[in-house]
Amino acid sequence: MITLQQIQTRIAETIRQSGMSQTAIAKALNIKQQTIACYLAGKAMPALDTLANLCKLLDVDTNYILCQD
Repeated sequence: MITLQQIQTRIAETIRQSGMSQTAIAKALNIKQQTIACYLAGKAMPALDTLANLCKLLDVDTNYILCQD
């Protein structure tokens, strides 16, 4: 069974490994930098459209993020 914590962990890992700053990611997604910080801390989950755009921006398969690999 896949947990929300596993998905949050993969989102955070992917953001950290991207080499992009939180500010750059936030600007590209048209959201606040604080929102990215919440994703990294596991305090929030992106909306589905934001998750899709984040995956596209970071060139990562959504299946990986959703633990479907």
